[in-house]
Amino acid sequence: MKTYNKQSFLLFFFILQLLVLSCGSNTDLPPDPAPAPDPDPSPEQPLEFNYVFEQGTLGYEAYRIPAIVKTNGNILLAFAEARKMRSNGDSGDIDLVVKRSSDNGKTWSNQIIIWDDDLNTCGNPVPIVDDKGRVHLLMTWNYKDDKWGALVNGTGTDTRRPYYSYSDDEGKTWSKPVEITKSIKKPIWDWYGTGPVHGIQIKKGIFKNRLVSPNYFTIRENGKVVDYSHIAYSDDYGITWKAGNPTPVGEVGECSVAELEDGTLILNMRTDEGYYRKYSLSVDGGITWSIPKVDVKQLDAKCQGSILTIGSNLFLSNAAAATRTNMTIKKSTDNGSNWSGKYIVYPENSGYSDLVEISENQIGIFYEGGKKRYTDGMDFKVVNISSIK
Repeated sequence: MKTYNKQSFLLFFFILQLLVLSCGSNTDLPPDPAPAPDPDPSPEQPLEFNYVFEQGTLGYEAYRIPAIVKTNGNILLAFAEARKMRSNGDSGDIDLVVKRSSDNGKTWSNQIIIWDDDLNTCGNPVPIVDDKGRVHLLMTWNYKDDKWGALVNGTGTDTRRPYYSYSDDEGKTWSKPVEITKSIKKPIWDWYGTGPVHGIQIKKGIFKNRLVSPNYFTIRENGKVVDYSHIAYSDDYGITWKAGNPTPVGEVGECSVAELEDGTLILNMRTDEGYYRKYSLSVDGGITWSIPKVDVKQLDAKCQGSILTIGSNLFLSNAAAATRTNMTIKKSTDNGSNWSGKYIVYPENSGYSDLVEISENQIGIFYEGGKKRYTDGMDFKVVNISSIK
């Protein structure tokens, strides 16, 4: 057994004291390193919404059903249903309103009421800008107390009725709505909806200058309510309107129309079955349509969507999920055969939408979205086309 002298013991004790003192406080120690970044982060959330219309404002509990166009004077017109009571859904006291922007959506005018018919429902906007500068507007009316169930079963006090109005001063004032039910809606059709989305004026071919409104209706077949898509059209700049034939088969509904490079019209449709959108083609200006086909690259929440052509590109906006979330813009460079580009506008709660050309390099999207629910408000964003990839 080894023995230690007194000097060795004192040296050992002195070193031990120094160690204890040095460990008694951590105030001079460097901070813990930051955690490693998430290798798969969630999409970045917008810092704020650029709401054109927001719930709970100007006496309306909710705003829904977007449609947007740009006039020949470069004024954006954003349309909406202003709903007095959220709980009434698609019926009750609903007014049709619009706001104007002269700076590509950075700021918006005060709200303009286009149509307020007491306690009745005025909605489903389809604006169309023609080459002469007039803004045409198709809309739909129903009696205040008639709900969806009564209207699709023919048991309502009244029925759904389409109307027409126009503006010659880029959306500042509007003509008194004129009913066009007998011109475009057959008596056996029950529910009827114009759009809701922008319409088009055909630019080429033998149907050049035709105004086209994408619409839909329901009919009772073998005890079942079935939705069909079709168009209403005018060959005399809105003086008269006619109905194109419906899609050959049903189980479709709210739709959007675009003109392809060769003059063919494409109808992109919400579907009642499955979770993918459908499309149909017309080579006669929308009078007849091909059998709708499923596009498995267009995941959809059984919700309205919008298509738009800019140059040789075709764009689609929709809630690209099985639920009303993930507002997305897709791009096709081959007339919709393939969708090679994608841009997520807002990954969370989102619903209806519409697209508008800002320039050859930018596209605007007007859509329903919010942090709590997709009916929180109607947001507008400008997206660089180069970002859709």
